[in-house]
Amino acid sequence: MSGFLLDGTAVPFAEGDTLMDAAQRAGHSIAHLCWDAALGQSGACRLCTVRIDGRLAAACTTPAKAGLVVENRTPELDARRLRLTQMLFVEGNHFCPGCEKSGDCLLQATAYGLGMTGMHYDMQAPVRPVDASHADIWLDLNRCILCKLCVRASHEIDGKGVFAMGGHGIGTHLLVNSPTGLLGDSRLAAEDHAAHICPVGAILPKRRGFAVPIGQRRFDPPCAEALPPEPAQDRDENH
Repeated sequence: MSGFLLDGTAVPFAEGDTLMDAAQRAGHSIAHLCWDAALGQSGACRLCTVRIDGRLAAACTTPAKAGLVVENRTPELDARRLRLTQMLFVEGNHFCPGCEKSGDCLLQATAYGLGMTGMHYDMQAPVRPVDASHADIWLDLNRCILCKLCVRASHEIDGKGVFAMGGHGIGTHLLVNSPTGLLGDSRLAAEDHAAHICPVGAILPKRRGFAVPIGQRRFDPPCAEALPPEPAQDRDENH
């Protein structure tokens, strides 16, 4: 296997790997919300942006090549990730203590890792539909971060195309492909990959909330990787 350098550490890769594929397999963390090893490339969230020989690129879509020098954990890149994470938190309803996904949420874990302890921007508080029509799965669009993981999983793995994206710009939103637009009238099954791939609390199984005690959940601190603390000027509205 050939290799590239990630923050000075040699990382081996196989033919066809992206930088993200190789890094994750080798146990090196690159922040992400839209990547999954079982799915094709996306590049939707941009949290995985790294610097390669002076230029910025998404680690999840950039092919791994021998000799590449990749910077991942730099103050500049972490600051970019922090701002993106802060904007995601206020754009939807991401109140962790009241969310069933808390402790198993990748957005929450990313915030922990970047030292985010509170909201930087004003909450947008959008009012979006909550779809409880399915017997086993709950869909809360107020928590959707438009990562497209459910869309891709339903197409690429389940072969059903239950989810799709609609609109454009700030009007982009998740759609359910069914005669009524309701999840209960779609072909989604509780065992489908798309029903369990959501990194946040937008798609959740019913009757299982808060089943795992605090302290035993996947991303409960100190399980999340410690990163530099958030800057003291966090409330500076000019940024």
